[in-house]
Amino acid sequence: MSEKKKKKKKKAKKPVDKKVKKEPAKKKSSNWDRIKELETELSKIAYNKSTEHHYGLVRAKISELKKKEELRQSKGPATSGYSVRKSGDATVILVGFPSAGKSSLLNIITNADSPVGAYEFTTLSVIPGLLEYKQAKIQVLDVPGIVHGAASGRGRGREVLSVLQNADLGIILVDALRPNAYNVILKEVRDAHLRLNKRKPDVKITKKSKDGIRVGKTVKLDKLSDDTIKTICKEMRINNADILIRSKIGVDDIIDIIEGNKVYIPGLTVLNKIDLIDEGRLKEIKKEIRPDICISAEEKINIEELKAAIFNKLDFIRIYCKEAGKKADMEEPLIMRKGDTIKAMCAKLHKDFVTKFRFSKVWGKSAKFPGQRLMLHHVLKDGDIVQIFLK
Repeated sequence: MSEKKKKKKKKAKKPVDKKVKKEPAKKKSSNWDRIKELETELSKIAYNKSTEHHYGLVRAKISELKKKEELRQSKGPATSGYSVRKSGDATVILVGFPSAGKSSLLNIITNADSPVGAYEFTTLSVIPGLLEYKQAKIQVLDVPGIVHGAASGRGRGREVLSVLQNADLGIILVDALRPNAYNVILKEVRDAHLRLNKRKPDVKITKKSKDGIRVGKTVKLDKLSDDTIKTICKEMRINNADILIRSKIGVDDIIDIIEGNKVYIPGLTVLNKIDLIDEGRLKEIKKEIRPDICISAEEKINIEELKAAIFNKLDFIRIYCKEAGKKADMEEPLIMRKGDTIKAMCAKLHKDFVTKFRFSKVWGKSAKFPGQRLMLHHVLKDGDIVQIFLK
């Protein structure tokens, strides 16, 4: 090929190259952008019988997009996170915005020494403390304050909320000077797969290979039709299944059950710094967020009441052990939960006690008469004295 022909060929290509370069690159919308759009749409829907189907469909789409985003993030570089060894009879976590007073409260109710400062983000790691109340030993964790967007990974929110998933009780600490933070915290906690003060819905989903979706119910559902349930399932890639519903549920509940990654734990809402507002403002905030208890960590107002609320919310009961021929040990009770049986008590005392169990004698509220002979299925009550007989 001659030099002239080569030059002509190069010149012919130049306009094409320039045209390609000038074409604007198509901006691809991220999952979080689409989630935000759908959440805005959802906020405009007045949930009722006529809108439940559309509401359920939008919620299911949001759930699927979040699942994709979480999967994408899990493939990214590993983060150190927080490693906290559980100890004591239960673990409680303090959750709140920066400078809500978590460190001050922890230092007052436990033996911890958490840094306290009049500026945000004083706490940069998880600080444990031990609360001893009514002979129970309760581990309390002070974590860095969460910020808006915590569940999506902003700040160190994801690590903070992951600690909460392993807790037995969550305390949402709200600053009386910033009560609007309450709803933001609730959303972050919910987005982190946590359900506070809620029992897991009694729903069983059995996947099949054919025959579509069949819904069975033992309760009447006023706000959730079979068609909506089927639409949600199909949107979430369940096309063949038997669904048995045995408790009152709504759209959000059926989505939670399908996802299968929710943690259900009790929670307390605590309003702090009440010494910095007047009585009128306090009444207004109480109507807005309905706190379980109002305190001042700085002025030590209602601290003993808070300890009692934590103990009661954990559903603790104290069981006293008795050996044959000796008085019951009333100094060191075994801390159990309401509804626990003698079998649960045996399992907590020693791994072989259940298999070697013969019978037990019980003194207290759960016995019909002192020293009643009872078996493994018997439900214990607070203050019971139990003597266990083994093979």
